[in-house]
Amino acid sequence: MPRNLSGIFTPLLVPYNTHGGIDEEELRRLVRWLIDKDVHGLYPNGSTGEFTRLTRDERQRVVQITCEVARGRVPVLAGAGEANVSETLTACETYAKYGARAAAIISPYYYRIGVESVYAYFAEIAANSPIDVILYNIPMFASPIDLPTIRRLAELPRIIGIKDATGDIAFMMRMISFVRPVRPDFTFLTGWDPVLVPMLRIGCDGGTLACSNAIPETMVRIFHLHRAGDSDEAMRLQYRMLPLFDTMLGHFEFPDGFRAATELRGFSFGHVRQPMTARQKKERIAQKEALRTMLTDLGVAELVALSD
Repeated sequence: MPRNLSGIFTPLLVPYNTHGGIDEEELRRLVRWLIDKDVHGLYPNGSTGEFTRLTRDERQRVVQITCEVARGRVPVLAGAGEANVSETLTACETYAKYGARAAAIISPYYYRIGVESVYAYFAEIAANSPIDVILYNIPMFASPIDLPTIRRLAELPRIIGIKDATGDIAFMMRMISFVRPVRPDFTFLTGWDPVLVPMLRIGCDGGTLACSNAIPETMVRIFHLHRAGDSDEAMRLQYRMLPLFDTMLGHFEFPDGFRAATELRGFSFGHVRQPMTARQKKERIAQKEALRTMLTDLGVAELVALSD
């Protein structure tokens, strides 16, 4: 199978209504907008989508809506980050029926386990999943997937790629050198926005990037500039978006900065599920104004009036 999961995948934010439930119409509108902005794929139920704050039914509904709106125009990489093999396989079966292209599966979290257990976990899923699997390596929150384990798992046909959220360029280079000679169809995606261009230059296929909720045009342009051979211009644009990323990530609690910036593009995400104090709400207004200035400096013209 040729590598066909490439480009900019958006790890979808989830809008909430006034009752605290998922705002399904606003989610549909976000998905349509992102497709119109030419993102290459969609990634519901990732970390940016707060999958741990959703119920099982809500996670399934988010993927169902995403697949319904996408209608095969772009691939859907559905997060199936459940807490055990049985629940993960149930998610895989459900998402396959919805039409997702693959399931992104995080390694076991909360309980740290050894490398043999990590291998056994993914091997069991790969042997029974009706849908292709993308490994999700995010050591800050889950058991790490080391290089020898990635190499072993790449031998399983159902496992077609990896999303690595470390931002470690050397680690990505080692993964590519370990795996691609024996599995040329294996997909490598970065989950760290500030290093997209360096990752593409070493052979990465693309990324699942939170910034693409707020600035899909910029992230897609970076990817296409690199593909067209203009890596210098791609890197200049990478540097220009870096302050925005740093502010969204460093001045807000994740993923609220990305929500705030995307709200400035005309979307309503409602109240976050993590409660906020009055002081936090006041600070958020000033922080959002800073985001507006950065979006303007980046050349984003389609901004709505500041509100909170």
